[in-house]
Amino acid sequence: MTRRAARRAAYGLLAGFLLGVGGAPAATTLAPVPVERSVYLMGTVATFAVDAADRTAGLRQLERMVRIVEAVEAELSTWRADSVLGRLNRQPVGEAMSAPMTVCDLLERVGTWHDATGGAFDPAIGSLIEAWDLRGEGRQPDDPTLQAARRNAGWEHLTVGFRDAGECAITRAADVTMDAGAFGKGEAIDRVRRTEGGEADAWLIDFGGQVAAAGASWPVAIAHPVRRNEAALEITLSEGSLATSGGSESDLTLPDGTRIGHILDPRSGLPATARRPFSVSVWHERALAADILSTALYVMGPEEGIAWAEARGIAACFLVADAADEVDVRATSAFEARF
Repeated sequence: MTRRAARRAAYGLLAGFLLGVGGAPAATTLAPVPVERSVYLMGTVATFAVDAADRTAGLRQLERMVRIVEAVEAELSTWRADSVLGRLNRQPVGEAMSAPMTVCDLLERVGTWHDATGGAFDPAIGSLIEAWDLRGEGRQPDDPTLQAARRNAGWEHLTVGFRDAGECAITRAADVTMDAGAFGKGEAIDRVRRTEGGEADAWLIDFGGQVAAAGASWPVAIAHPVRRNEAALEITLSEGSLATSGGSESDLTLPDGTRIGHILDPRSGLPATARRPFSVSVWHERALAADILSTALYVMGPEEGIAWAEARGIAACFLVADAADEVDVRATSAFEARF
């Protein structure tokens, strides 16, 4: 389905929210107290918001949520040499490395999504990220450099084997480098969601372009794909997670003036491109799936991506800017039905 987006007030976030104006939370004897905390985690700012019985209970809940995400960061951050993925990326090729079952279970799910998307999602592309210097100022690799990086990229070079005693083994068949940028935040949110015994009536997490909510209806604004400080579309999120992938806010400019996106197409080793600037947002009950699918659909592009998502009943919405920067909203039937 396609429709034009109305102009909206600015929120200033990729998938932003308005605190204190959520919908009706779970019933309590007293009005819930909103409490918020922002922390730098996994390479971005994560904002946690809860409605609790009182401020003390809210702060305790926020502390638990932050600690859960910190534990995931200790496993998946490739900025930390002591993380599980950091150690894996330095492990000698062909030599198995012991890892906790939480990581191997996660990698099994990640591999399933790699296969389902035909390789449009592939986290084993650290060599390509380095070749394009996407964590720095950006550069155009020459062909030998690019081909060498492609030889050391690809999920097919990774093997996960299970052991007893709560551990497993991961082996690299080539010098591949894992990068959790397209699935780490989703996994962290899912672990927060699975935690029981919370003291909050409702909560929301805004985590670098991905939001998740429970217990109340939270207003969420999806940014314009070009004018990032403007909201192009508003929805209400009461459960599950919405992840947005777009190019404008993180594009890099090469020395020759060429602009490249920060999302690579693992199938070609080149930056994902399209005729017009766009973003894609995916809702899923599992934050990991939303995180992965927003990246995969961005790589596929609006035409292939919308058809792929529609055929599989995925709630996805593409915001495509035309020559005048007006936004064309292209949503799947599942997205339209939910929002």
